[in-house]
Amino acid sequence: MEVQAFAKLNLTLDILGTREDGYHELRMVMQSVTLADTLTLEENQGQGLRVSANLRFLPTGEKNLAAAAALRFWAALGKAPEDLDIHIQKRIPVCAGMAGGSSDAAAVLRALNQRAGDPFSPTELAKIGEQVGSDVPYCVLGGTALAEGRGERLTPLPPLPHCWVVVCKPDFPVSTPELFAQADRVKLRRRPDTAGLLAALEAGDLAGVSRRMYNVFEDVLPRRQYARVAELKQELLQQGALGANMSGSGPTAFGLFADRETAQGAYDRLSQLCRDTFLCETV
Repeated sequence: MEVQAFAKLNLTLDILGTREDGYHELRMVMQSVTLADTLTLEENQGQGLRVSANLRFLPTGEKNLAAAAALRFWAALGKAPEDLDIHIQKRIPVCAGMAGGSSDAAAVLRALNQRAGDPFSPTELAKIGEQVGSDVPYCVLGGTALAEGRGERLTPLPPLPHCWVVVCKPDFPVSTPELFAQADRVKLRRRPDTAGLLAALEAGDLAGVSRRMYNVFEDVLPRRQYARVAELKQELLQQGALGANMSGSGPTAFGLFADRETAQGAYDRLSQLCRDTFLCETV
């Protein structure tokens, strides 16, 4: 069985405060795009649950979110773990703020649910995913959604009008815990206009959505990383993007484009500046 795991992008990301459980209260508008990993699930003979990938440094076994999702699914079904091989063909960059691991986990949940005859509704499946990771519930449902709480409280939104997306992942890591800690120490200077963006989605106004994209994590990036993300965003805008933003805790920058021709030109240019550059569409 083969299934696609779509990347997510943050049209907005806002940190509202800290919670009693130690997590942060978030408010985010998320969007799926066609940049995707491919997962292949195949029964094996008595070999247990095994995970492999085209990238050697990815964890295998239960440390991989795809394996963790499979175990949570079987537990929710009241069944013993099955003998299953999961192979992940990675295309979504790792540590990029695009929920690559969470999307793989969500794809496994969808595939196993289908294989079992759909015992769980999409909402129930997302609830199982919540036990695997904060982004997994969104990745189960996909599309355009408002995510609140730790990211597990989801409200489907009118779909973002179809557009082309150029995605650029700089060649450096970002520590999510360090960014959260820094956000706790400073007064955030800017906030996304989430209400305005939601109104633009309701109106089907792609340009209006694009103008209102913002991610508060940009405010707390280390100086050199901030400069690199800002450079990529500026280049995307100069190449015709309607708007540009950073996704998740970064460092990925992306731009929204109204037509493929302009997006292709931007992709050609940004590919010269950033090795991990992708041209995709909204889902």
